[in-house]
Amino acid sequence: MKKQLRIGVLVVMGALLLSPSIPFAAQGQMQDSSRRLYDRVMEEFKHRDYEAALAGFRLFIEVHGHSALAANAQYWIGECQYRMGRYKDALASFYNVVSYYPLSPKLAASTLKIGQAYTKLGDQDKARMMFERVVDQYPDSSEAELARKAIDTTNAKSEPIAHTLE
Repeated sequence: MKKQLRIGVLVVMGALLLSPSIPFAAQGQMQDSSRRLYDRVMEEFKHRDYEAALAGFRLFIEVHGHSALAANAQYWIGECQYRMGRYKDALASFYNVVSYYPLSPKLAASTLKIGQAYTKLGDQDKARMMFERVVDQYPDSSEAELARKAIDTTNAKSEPIAHTLE
């Protein structure tokens, strides 16, 4: 019931923001409302209510698709899907960040998550390719360190086990 109420509140907020009867707000007010909605949805995510957060981030993109936070919202959509085990959906969402927001600060994180999603889906070759891309394109990032560890883990799993004969 609580989750339905939260999703309902998000839908009502979106309907009010999209309503043609409300005059256009000044630029600063729109930024304030986009930030408030984004922060509210992030609270859902932090409380691990991924369904509500997913709905909220989708609403955010519908209402504030051109804001500076749109790329982040798209990333968090993928993160919600990933955490719910919807790896194919998460792949599409993370690829959207890479494709539609080429200047986003979430590029390294999205590329890493693409690799992690491929790992979950059992496609080690594509996963390795994405991890290597993170290391090559973002070598000094925290994501590159995680990608290096993922590559090392993949290497350890793929190395043949030496058998000794006595």
